[in-house]
Amino acid sequence: MAHTFHIPVMGLGFTMDSPIKVAKYGIDSVVSIADDLLIEQMREAYCKNLKLPFEAITRKMDDFHANRITTYLNFVNDLTNEAFEELKKSLLEKGSELQKYIDLLPDVSDIKQKFIEFQKDNVDVNKIKDWLKDNLTVGKIDVNIMTKLDKPNYIGKEQLPQEFNDAHAALRGFANSNLDSSIVLSAGLNPRLYGYFEKFEDFYPDANDYLKKKIVIKVSDYRSALIQGKFFAKKGLWVSEYRIESGLNCGGHAFATDGHLLGLILEEFNKGKEDLITTTHELFVNALKDKKRTVPNKILPIKLTVQGGVGTHEEHQFLLDHYKVDSVGWGSPFLLVPEATTVDKDTRNRLAEAKEKDLYLSNISPFGIPFNSLKIEGKEISKLPPFKGTPGSSCPKKILISNTEFTDKPICTASSKYMKLKIAQIETLNLNDEQYKKQYDNIVAKACLCIGLGTSSLKDLGVDLYKQITTICPGPNLAYFSTITSLKNMVGHIYGKEDATVKVREDRPNVFIKELSIYTNFLKNKLENQTLPVNKKDEKYYKTFVENINNGIEYYKDLFNNMVEGFENSKNNILKELDYYSNLINGFELPVVPVIVEVDK
Repeated sequence: MAHTFHIPVMGLGFTMDSPIKVAKYGIDSVVSIADDLLIEQMREAYCKNLKLPFEAITRKMDDFHANRITTYLNFVNDLTNEAFEELKKSLLEKGSELQKYIDLLPDVSDIKQKFIEFQKDNVDVNKIKDWLKDNLTVGKIDVNIMTKLDKPNYIGKEQLPQEFNDAHAALRGFANSNLDSSIVLSAGLNPRLYGYFEKFEDFYPDANDYLKKKIVIKVSDYRSALIQGKFFAKKGLWVSEYRIESGLNCGGHAFATDGHLLGLILEEFNKGKEDLITTTHELFVNALKDKKRTVPNKILPIKLTVQGGVGTHEEHQFLLDHYKVDSVGWGSPFLLVPEATTVDKDTRNRLAEAKEKDLYLSNISPFGIPFNSLKIEGKEISKLPPFKGTPGSSCPKKILISNTEFTDKPICTASSKYMKLKIAQIETLNLNDEQYKKQYDNIVAKACLCIGLGTSSLKDLGVDLYKQITTICPGPNLAYFSTITSLKNMVGHIYGKEDATVKVREDRPNVFIKELSIYTNFLKNKLENQTLPVNKKDEKYYKTFVENINNGIEYYKDLFNNMVEGFENSKNNILKELDYYSNLINGFELPVVPVIVEVDK
């Protein structure tokens, strides 16, 4: 890897064309392949802007969902490789793209140091070109699938076979592409989808122990990594990377753990990595033998990466050095970098202006999972105004349909159809005004993320979208970045370069403290909204949550008290914050199941 950071997937569209922008500089990024219509629109917009021919893949064509994805990924790959080859040829040009590639590298990079030596020694140009060919790497065009987005599809009333489900088709689209990269799986284990990987040759090792296409699992704890890694290994498939993500300190959907904090999770991975490798390798080899496939000559490598709320070079380097991770994901700050992500000008300006009060966990997701959202002047920007008095969306894309409360076929809880049925239901419950308003507001809060998460990117590419909503899902870390900036500045900030001009607010909390504060608020809100009576499951959940938080706090206290290098200017304040949150969380009154004592009459 040229760099020690990567750009994770953000929304549906914000990083969909990031590889076109940054891969030529050796930077890895992740493309969402959940929405084939948005993918087709992006390809059309690029072809129009670059004056390239465009041939539409319509819904009437066979396997259009997968074919749209394959065609777009091949298109991005071609553009990226063409730009990378041109970059390597720009050796003698003043202010060349090659020089930008070298400038963006961390100062400790062997590639950078060697190139500087060549320049000092006036090495022959042809020798440099040969060296560049062997040493410069293009950034990976990785893709992401939310495993739960796997609804069945129909022709008329006839349900299509399982392989035409959304996530299955997206996997097939990636597998059939000419990419040499990874697929990042998020949102949990989907056994049927995971089994479908066995159909594609590129996921198996060749005679040189090489995997053309690799599997990456986004996880929130070690146990989940071990379960999913073993699941794949038993099928003769190797998980090449475990991408550890903070449950609440990232953008998009917030998959909260039961109070497990990032530092302690990373420590567990650090200690258990060898066991993870050994356990999965044995299963992997046995499965390959059973399938009479090529068995690797050695244990295939596994990467550990991490993402969620990192905001300074000091934090970035600490994660690399202390936990031995291979790369750190920087997401939301790149929403302020037009050279890296695709966000319309108005929305990007709003992101730059956003403060803590504007970035919050909302209940707008149709999945019922907390969703990071942006408010401007107290208003949620992703909501559609009522249309002729009827809330909800017409649900044109049907990507997030999952509810069968009122229908045989799943529908989306953000749709007008669902809201109408649900409102009619609560009108029969004889609720008082306060109860009715609370339930009504919760119903109509759901937003059409399928449309909203793609609108901004299409607008930025010049697509005319009439009155379509815009949804943006930045992580809470963005509150401390307030300037739209260049790729050079942001990358320089990550690597702690002196000429980087990205300014982060001085009152920004440490990444671990910020996550702790979010989890504390998360628990506080759950307690305030806990319905009565409390059952044993509820009681156990709260007790476990607090216990896990306390374990994390004690771990951090020990970590920072015994730290020899790093965080010299903030260590004392971090320890004070840990004491504060320890007292706060242990002061919460947890609900318990009342003990019923029978009295003899």
